[in-house]
Amino acid sequence: MAAPTKPDGGLGLPWDQAPVFIYSEEDLIWNGVQRGGSGSRFDAALLSAWEERLSSGCFRYRLPRRGPPTRVLPGPRGLVAQLNPERARERRPPQEILSVRQPFDPQRFNFTRIPAREVLFRLRKRDLGEAGDEAEALLVINVSPLEWGHVLLLPEPARRLPQILTQGSVLRALELLFLSSDPSFRVGFNSLGAEASVNHLHLHGYYLDQRLEIEWATTRPLLEPGAPASARFLPVHLLSEHPAGGLVLYTDCGDGGLARAALTLHALTGLFIRRSLAHNLFLTRGCPLGTPPPGQTSSSLEHDGARIILWPRRSCFGAKDPTAFTVALCELAGHWPLKTPQEYSSLTEEEALGMVRRHALPEKEYSQLLLEITQLLQDNHQEEQ
Repeated sequence: MAAPTKPDGGLGLPWDQAPVFIYSEEDLIWNGVQRGGSGSRFDAALLSAWEERLSSGCFRYRLPRRGPPTRVLPGPRGLVAQLNPERARERRPPQEILSVRQPFDPQRFNFTRIPAREVLFRLRKRDLGEAGDEAEALLVINVSPLEWGHVLLLPEPARRLPQILTQGSVLRALELLFLSSDPSFRVGFNSLGAEASVNHLHLHGYYLDQRLEIEWATTRPLLEPGAPASARFLPVHLLSEHPAGGLVLYTDCGDGGLARAALTLHALTGLFIRRSLAHNLFLTRGCPLGTPPPGQTSSSLEHDGARIILWPRRSCFGAKDPTAFTVALCELAGHWPLKTPQEYSSLTEEEALGMVRRHALPEKEYSQLLLEITQLLQDNHQEEQ
């Protein structure tokens, strides 16, 4: 196999000499997650490497050790606001995005150009053997972090894929979530047109030590009980009371594994791409789907499995204004990084929910999309007969 080349034609890539974090199915943590614990082998490796980069001055600004100033907005949703003005001032200018399916452009910034010091380690699953760079994922620092431990997951970066989820990248993101024993670790994705800043396939991971309503929010099944559906897919639920229509999947060790979740999610996002629909994704430890049992509080609910929340939304194209309010994966999940002390002190739950509604798909378009998703699930069922 020919050696990969740098954009300037030289041999090698910035991660060639990075250490390798090897894991297997046995490292995935299916139960017993807890806040404030000692963390998993993965948590220890990520945070120690991340903090070493912080000490070495690799970031554009330095977060406080306990994270940005944080407050929970008054109201039933428990939205989490954080003050992070440096991110608005210091982050790399976002690229101009004109289409959900915009091709990768090697002339623009991409992650093959990052310095080697920003790479934490290469991720390799033991079952895959000694695969080459093309099959490896990378974990790198986000040089403009939202929170402590903010990293970027780069699935197969040498392939220079555009910001469109692949089935393999979804599976790797789910494995990343289950490698952590800390339920504060979250993973997310912004598509093009949904506030993605770089058109090179990447996902976000970070620790947020605050509970989010999305972890236990009530859901209802998309399909009626007894309706035909593909056994290959996980059941698809809908968020019942969220200001933006969202699809929810749930997975744990008892439902056929993460491959089934990745297949389902890739089928849904594939439909979105075909329809040029922007979308945001949030992965978090959370409760099984449905209605929480009466009398139980969020702190007593089971959080071992993964909730996978996917929001189709209105597209935002053109160059982003770094000083303006944005609604992306964090805000949809209930986490609001804010840019000024005034925003931080004055934002209300009503204002935040109003901004989310303005970015949601119009009701008529969302209803039509649900019909198409239903048809997708039923078509696959018919193919299996």
